[in-house]
Amino acid sequence: MKLSQFKFKLPDEKIALYPRTYDPETKLYNRDEAKLMVVHRQTGEIEHRLFKDIIEYFDEGDAFVFNDTRVFPARLYGNKEKTGAKIEVFLLRELNEEMRLWDVLVDPARKIRIGNKLYFGEDDSMVAEVIDNTTSRGRTLRFLYDGKHDDFKRDLYNLGEAPLPDDIRSRRKAEPEDHERFQTIYATKEGAVTAPSSGLHFSRELMKRMEIKGIEQAFITMHAGLGSFRSIDVEDLTKHKTDSEQMFVPADACNIVNTAKDNGHKICAVGNTVLRALETAVGPGGRIKEFEGWTNKFIFPPYDFTVADAFVVNFQMPLSTMLMLVASFGGFEVVMDAYNEALKGDYMFGTYGDAMLIID
Repeated sequence: MKLSQFKFKLPDEKIALYPRTYDPETKLYNRDEAKLMVVHRQTGEIEHRLFKDIIEYFDEGDAFVFNDTRVFPARLYGNKEKTGAKIEVFLLRELNEEMRLWDVLVDPARKIRIGNKLYFGEDDSMVAEVIDNTTSRGRTLRFLYDGKHDDFKRDLYNLGEAPLPDDIRSRRKAEPEDHERFQTIYATKEGAVTAPSSGLHFSRELMKRMEIKGIEQAFITMHAGLGSFRSIDVEDLTKHKTDSEQMFVPADACNIVNTAKDNGHKICAVGNTVLRALETAVGPGGRIKEFEGWTNKFIFPPYDFTVADAFVVNFQMPLSTMLMLVASFGGFEVVMDAYNEALKGDYMFGTYGDAMLIID
């Protein structure tokens, strides 16, 4: 398929800047009361529900697979030594704990050279030195900090803000509340620079209802990076390469998924990262195996999935790799018809937008 086939007009007002039920006075929102479009991929039938109704489509013994990565406040603003030029630093990942080395993106990149020092905080309390140029925009920073690693991470993160995607950040500033709004309730493994947004709709009440009904919950980890958000600059999708992301599939998740699969129950992948992780870790017979490593798996139509037979996902941006994955699972025509329905109806797109459940 070609890149241009995934182009559609998305009005700015259809991109959610806040979760649907967010109350600016109380700073709270009901996670599971977003809208849910249920798409039956075999027939193309569409139902319009609330997200908390998702439990009605699953039975005892079925299994949901979640991504338990936790987003850290990756976006910092500092000043260059001598000139005082404002520099945005986006933390990607920690390279060396002892030496305080981080892989980062800087903007504007043209102003930063090896040896430059950057100062962060109102009192310049955090200082970093550029020690390597890794890409045209990327750098390696060494933070000059004397103290325990836990204290360093706390002080560093106190300077950062939630790494909201550009489609939100271009229209409003990050707020302190975004630290938790941009986090799933089951996030435990720190390492992501963007939220697995489909999981944002699950509330503690909904997950308890699932448990009571006997629906299994398996947790894998994929530390979502920026690769899925990078623009594709080739029309031929077979020539696109995506960034690698670190992932872990533990033994207990394998046992839950494989047992459900062996007994003929449904496997529901919660979000793009989970679906890609399952397809990376799959072995013979559609069973998944333990995995620890990196994946740069890029999925676009046509593709035969071997593990999940249900998929819950937010409404994605035009021309995005995430949309291509959704179309791979649901079928290109079925998914694009559903997107047309969402555009005509009261559905919101993006990280804080509404959700779609694709089932047989």
